[in-house]
Amino acid sequence: MRTETDALGKLTLDANTRYGIHTARAVASFGPADHPVPRGLVHAYADVKRACARVNHRLGYLTDEQATALEAACSEMAAGLLDEWIVVDAFQGGAGTSTNMNVNEVLANTALLTTGRECGDYGWLHPIDHVNLHQSTNDTYPTALRVAVIRQLRTLSDTLVQLVESFQQAEKRFADVAKVGRTEMQDAVLITLGREMGAYAEAFSRDRWRVFKCEERIRVSNLGGTAVGTGITAPRQFIFQATEELRTITGLPIARAENLVEATQNQDAWVEVAGILKALASNLIKIGNDLRLLSSGPHAGLREIHLPPMQEGSSLMPGKVNPVIPEMAVQTGMATFGFEHMISLAVSAGNLELNAFMPLIAYAMLTSLDLLERAVDRLARLCVHGIEADREQCANYVITSHAVATALVPVLGHDATARLVAEAERSGRSLRDVAVSSRALTAEEWEDLTSVERVNALGSPVVRKRREEN
Repeated sequence: MRTETDALGKLTLDANTRYGIHTARAVASFGPADHPVPRGLVHAYADVKRACARVNHRLGYLTDEQATALEAACSEMAAGLLDEWIVVDAFQGGAGTSTNMNVNEVLANTALLTTGRECGDYGWLHPIDHVNLHQSTNDTYPTALRVAVIRQLRTLSDTLVQLVESFQQAEKRFADVAKVGRTEMQDAVLITLGREMGAYAEAFSRDRWRVFKCEERIRVSNLGGTAVGTGITAPRQFIFQATEELRTITGLPIARAENLVEATQNQDAWVEVAGILKALASNLIKIGNDLRLLSSGPHAGLREIHLPPMQEGSSLMPGKVNPVIPEMAVQTGMATFGFEHMISLAVSAGNLELNAFMPLIAYAMLTSLDLLERAVDRLARLCVHGIEADREQCANYVITSHAVATALVPVLGHDATARLVAEAERSGRSLRDVAVSSRALTAEEWEDLTSVERVNALGSPVVRKRREEN
């Protein structure tokens, strides 16, 4: 066992525990990590600490041995090898101080162990005096969050490319499948299944561009500003070099804010990013529900497409298979709406020189990004890639629906077409049968007006209405 001391007194810890007294008190305050700090934040925090250690070494505040051991510990943490020792809960008071101290203590004790020393030998390497040197939670926590979010945004952007491509492939596969288009849940006009899929591709392509551009909103860091952005306790050289070193380590375009006080006070950029993620969530919900509707049935629904079967859908009803992947995507979108609201509330609740609710912002942002990336990936791989068109059902709807009527208007005029529709309704015959038998159109003209080529064409050809010829 070992004993550590802080301003509140002494505490006994297991000799080989890599965290220290500050972490132990946080666990006592907030409970065990039922909601772990997002690992992406922890790994990014390690990079922030490594950048600060390098600058402090360069400026003569750390010895060669201290800097080498500390950087090695940071590398282990960044690689996820020390995750088990980050034990504070994500929901914590203190603007993230508990997370910062958990990181500081684990890095210090890991460095001590790798140099043959014992945990708690803080006379040689101290969690605050060395690991946290010239830093504060108030500049390192937001900076680590920026690094973590940019990384996840890039992953999400790449995954969205896969989803876009999967819908584009579906657009090509179904380019020749004419079907009934619907507005307000009612038959409208003819369209192709390919054009529907192409529209989905375009929507997610727009989301991908927005997500990609999010990076610009959050790449400005307040690292070096310490407590409130004035840089108190930090040398000027450290303030100017820390962000540059972090950019070198991460390869990310992190830039030092010109106004460190403002960058410490205000976190509104997170609301903007959350709003962009909410736009993606809106498309996931809308398009996910479209896929559910188009595949509904399979015998008493639309059944225009078939989704890949993933699992049995009921513990009661034999043979039932549900559209579980679109349902998962829709629920992810709904959760993102909730996280966006959390972020907006937390950002607006900041006071004066600091926002105390950074842990909630971090948890909501990183969890939302993780959920979105998984949902987009699975929607592409496990659903869209395997969609099949029910060509027979689509063709049957085209024959039996009056959605084709609008295609006749340029030739017959609105009133004449409406009379044909009324006769088809009255007689129970198909609109094609009524139009051809009444000699309003020839069979060849009908096939031309309802062909896939005509449906895919932009606009209608210039024609003289028959009523004008008579």
